[in-house]
Amino acid sequence: MSVSSDVRRSRRFETAEVPQGVPGWLVALLAVASGMTIANLYYAQPLLSSLSGVFHTSTATAGALITLTQVGYVIGMLFLVPLGDRLEKRNLITVLLTVTTVALLAAGLATSFSMLLVASLVSGATSVVAQILVPFAAGLAPDHARGRIVGRVMSGLLTGILLSRTLSSLVSDLAGWRAVFLGSAALMAVLAVALRAALPEHAPTTTIPYHHVLRSTVRLVRTHPALMRRGLYQAAMFGAFSAFWTTVSFVLTGPRFHYSSVGVGVFALVGAAGAAVAPFAGHWADRGLVRPMTGISFVVAALAFALAGFGGHSVVLIALAAILVDMAVQTTLILGQHTVYQLDPAARARLNSAFIATFFAGGAVGSQLGSVMYHAGGWIALTALGAALPLLALLYWTTEGRRQAVAKPSAAGL
Repeated sequence: MSVSSDVRRSRRFETAEVPQGVPGWLVALLAVASGMTIANLYYAQPLLSSLSGVFHTSTATAGALITLTQVGYVIGMLFLVPLGDRLEKRNLITVLLTVTTVALLAAGLATSFSMLLVASLVSGATSVVAQILVPFAAGLAPDHARGRIVGRVMSGLLTGILLSRTLSSLVSDLAGWRAVFLGSAALMAVLAVALRAALPEHAPTTTIPYHHVLRSTVRLVRTHPALMRRGLYQAAMFGAFSAFWTTVSFVLTGPRFHYSSVGVGVFALVGAAGAAVAPFAGHWADRGLVRPMTGISFVVAALAFALAGFGGHSVVLIALAAILVDMAVQTTLILGQHTVYQLDPAARARLNSAFIATFFAGGAVGSQLGSVMYHAGGWIALTALGAALPLLALLYWTTEGRRQAVAKPSAAGL
């Protein structure tokens, strides 16, 4: 089946099912749900030391827990999220959250480290519900408000990322590490029921077989150059974001500040202030300011890392840098998704799958490079890396206008 027929089918579905306006309470529910599910990827980060002692493993081995959770997420992005175009979305979300609940229960009751690893792999894969909900929201929104609604949902998702470490630190300090996973399992069960009751039915936008869905995801990357461009932009930004948050705990717990693990978790609350920019980013997208605000965000991110480097002696300046980094990353993410979702209404889940997988790969690389740079050259080296990534994206951004100018005469000659 052709892409054009998918588009026509999508338009019929959207005309029949999408309301003129999305209720505020539903947008809020989607934002909370996105934040709660994505947080499952980050709960274990502040627990590694405790888990290492409980299961008698080395710190390096305990770190495999984070790696496998991220691997699970990438698997889910590649093989589960594209199903959002092939299956009825409400049923898909319910099934995935049910599996997530069972996996988190297994993690909380784990009697061996290998059992915890397998449970984390599965929960990481099914926590991609967050990336099904965002295009779901985009599909429900009217064209003139899509950027604002996606921005509000994304503010919930990124708040979940930023607050997960704080919540995990506090809960484990009060009730032990098992309570973190068991508590999240309970939240996922409640969320499954709430979303099942609240979400409208949303028919699939394609009827092609599953293996063709996967193949078409690869074809979309080749068909839409803007998809890869926005993915690379965000890979650079998320790489800088990951490098910062992976290593800032070393600075805060070091001899200069002497923060406890709970203190580091509380510091992460500062970053949540960056979520406030999400609705504004959506508004800028709706006003057609995607390109200029993207360039400005790259500059802000680079300046934030410069501030963090020169202000490494002051926790206030580091906190300010954290807020600016998070604001810049959120802005480019929402602008990127706004662009990507307009490429093909019949393939939003597959487009989102390729987009998110690309920038999460950048995040993984940034996290690893950040650790290497910090241990090799300290905080200054880390902040130099963090500034370099958005500057590279900015250089690539300068070619965007030239490519479009070349494309227009070519199109005119067809």
